[in-house]
Amino acid sequence: MLRDLLDRAKKGRGGALVIRGEAGIGKTALLQAVEAEAGGMRVLRATGVESESRLPYAALHQLLFPLTAQINFESDLYAVARAVLELIADAAPVVLVLDDLHWFDKESGDVLAFVARRIGSEAVLAVGATRLLSRESGLPDLEIGRLPGDVAAALLDAHAPDLPAVARRRLLTEAAGNPLALVELPKTAAGRLLDETLPLNSRLERAFAARAEDTGTAGLLLVLAADTNCDLKRLLAAAGAGLDDVQRAIDAELIVLDGASLRFRHPLMRSAVYQRAPLAARLAAHRALAEQLADFPDRRLWHLASAAVGTDEGLAAELELYAERARARGATMAAVAALRRAGELTDRPGRLTLRAAELASEVGARHEVEQMLAGNDLGGAGPVERARLANVLEVVRYPRYTDPLRRVRELTDIAEAAIEAGSPEVGRQVLWRAASRCFFQTTGPETAGARARIASLVQDDPLSLAILAYTVPEERGREVLQKISDYDDPEAARWLGSAALVLGDFERSSSMIGEAVDSARSQGRLGVLARLLGGSNWGRLWLGQWDRAHAELTEARGLAQETGEAFYAMAAQTSIAAITAMRGDLDRATELLEEVEASPLTAGMRYIQVALAQARGLVHLFRGEAGLAYAVLARTFDPAEPTYHRYMRWWLVPDLLDAAIGAGRLDEAREVIAELPELAERVGAPILVVAAEYASVLTHPDTGEITTRWPLYRARLQLHRGRKGRRNKDLLRSARDTFDMLGATPWADMARAELHAAGEHSGQRREAVREKLSPQELQIAAMAAEGLTNREIAERLFLSHRTIGSHLYRIYPKLGISRRAQLSGVLGVT
Repeated sequence: MLRDLLDRAKKGRGGALVIRGEAGIGKTALLQAVEAEAGGMRVLRATGVESESRLPYAALHQLLFPLTAQINFESDLYAVARAVLELIADAAPVVLVLDDLHWFDKESGDVLAFVARRIGSEAVLAVGATRLLSRESGLPDLEIGRLPGDVAAALLDAHAPDLPAVARRRLLTEAAGNPLALVELPKTAAGRLLDETLPLNSRLERAFAARAEDTGTAGLLLVLAADTNCDLKRLLAAAGAGLDDVQRAIDAELIVLDGASLRFRHPLMRSAVYQRAPLAARLAAHRALAEQLADFPDRRLWHLASAAVGTDEGLAAELELYAERARARGATMAAVAALRRAGELTDRPGRLTLRAAELASEVGARHEVEQMLAGNDLGGAGPVERARLANVLEVVRYPRYTDPLRRVRELTDIAEAAIEAGSPEVGRQVLWRAASRCFFQTTGPETAGARARIASLVQDDPLSLAILAYTVPEERGREVLQKISDYDDPEAARWLGSAALVLGDFERSSSMIGEAVDSARSQGRLGVLARLLGGSNWGRLWLGQWDRAHAELTEARGLAQETGEAFYAMAAQTSIAAITAMRGDLDRATELLEEVEASPLTAGMRYIQVALAQARGLVHLFRGEAGLAYAVLARTFDPAEPTYHRYMRWWLVPDLLDAAIGAGRLDEAREVIAELPELAERVGAPILVVAAEYASVLTHPDTGEITTRWPLYRARLQLHRGRKGRRNKDLLRSARDTFDMLGATPWADMARAELHAAGEHSGQRREAVREKLSPQELQIAAMAAEGLTNREIAERLFLSHRTIGSHLYRIYPKLGISRRAQLSGVLGVT
């Protein structure tokens, strides 16, 4: 497998693999084999170290040191990630060898995972090894098992042919196929081996530690274990050692000389030396290193923190300042680690713990937050602190609150207390959490009181407008839509766009959220970007902007999966399924919907359920199953059904009426939507106005003008009106042409059928040239047509400029063109 990956990478088809398995199972040996067979590819190597796991970008410094490149590690994380991607792509062909990934600092791990997902068109292979068996990275992996008995025996005999028979039998039994044990334990005296009753990992660690003691180099090795990135001069000074000590450790096969620095021959040797050393010796090693690293203040600070015992308020204050610096440059988890350590060094850790939990929740580090909350008592916090904690809990424990309405009331109480305590901003953040539950989960009539109370606590600002839109759209929707226009603030675009979106003003929501998307792209906030792309393109579905919507929803799904925002991946997939259905691929749409329906993340989330019902209804409708379509769609209007949504149900009116006509249940449908005309007049939201017009045209097919500018709904109304009576060919032709432009095959086929019945043959729709491209290719081609350079496109899509070039190389022949200047003419409508 590894040889195949190497061969592919040498041909410009890069890839990544994570090798998983217990300590000593052979992961490092495989990485060494990759290095040995890399051929003409450059090898960059990094090994994770526990003591450096809190130091941001420590592993990246190791990896990139041979390139002598200037990367601004003071930038935010995704600026660093983009720079590293470009650097590695420019250095290609290259192999990245990453050992002990479980000890990489989170920032380095995030950057390298980012890179590993984007090297498919590069001459780059990334191979990592870890003891962890979780698969959170989403990268391809290979789990290594133990050797079978005959192979284990052959390996032992090859390395220890003179081992006594008793020792050989016992070692084969207790090593149980672990290759490192079979190779290394025989180097320990046979008597000591037979006396051991420890678990295998502990026995290996003890063997390595004993070998270090036997060489008389334990002090040197301990300092190296505490800081594997320390240069040789400082290392020897901190250890009080000389080159003779280095040579003895090399002769004992514990370390190797790697360029001008030292490294352990196996990661387990490093952890053995460090873990088996007496506590006092470890503390002394960190203090000695701190003295030698005065020119490296961050590393010095962490060594001081590692050497501290008991409370130290001054050091805690230094760590807090460091945390703020780390947070400012996007090293959030480094800031969290600093705040947690600072909390351990002070008598009053609550404030620091809460701040650390807030930061960890921002990046979705749920496990770390739970650890902090379990180890600290925040019960005595005041109303503002309780509100901040509630915000954190809404991130890490959202599904645990099985009574959403009760939780809404609890959050409202907490928010009101924070507002009364003089922190309206913190209070509004909690109200936003409550409002979100009102829109996503608690959508029935029983929530009226809770929603009204939330609305009574807001002020006049962008976030408050979003809260009102989520809670009282029927009562105050018109007011919110009017006030949205009062703001011209890019920072407020996210909230204003959200307000416009849930009210159904899709043109403004797409534009406003689009501003927030541009900001998130420039800041590299991939999790936020995933959510924003899903929102802006949810609106574009109904505006008929399907090419862009499909491309950006596909991007949103990928980013959501990459950043751990699994729920938003499902939300994006629901919209992708709707587009897929409207374009006529009903089998694929069904597969996508079934995946969403099977996800536990979408259970109880009403806005996803109603969107699923809409897509399901369309699939049934296009398959000629009007009765099933009507049943699915009508349930969204029944408060007793899990697909009911008090406001979003009105969005489904056109689909409900189409199904009702096909099922012969139009009169029943009119009763279901009887409130719509008055509601549309009162709120004035565009989606309600369109739905009301749709209902009016179907009720009075021969009167009134079709006024909607939304092409999908305009064409559908033209189809309805054109098929009545003697069949209006002009209306049918217009509908057909719009459906063809959108790629709305099922509706286009209906229009053609009506024209055929009227005696006119339309011919088959010809595939648009742009439809030959994948969603990502279409994105790249559209940006190139706008005049963006490869590097500019790469920055927007978080790819390397070489990858963009490779995509364009494949795009041109698909479009039948040979140069960039021809793109805008060929793509047409996007």
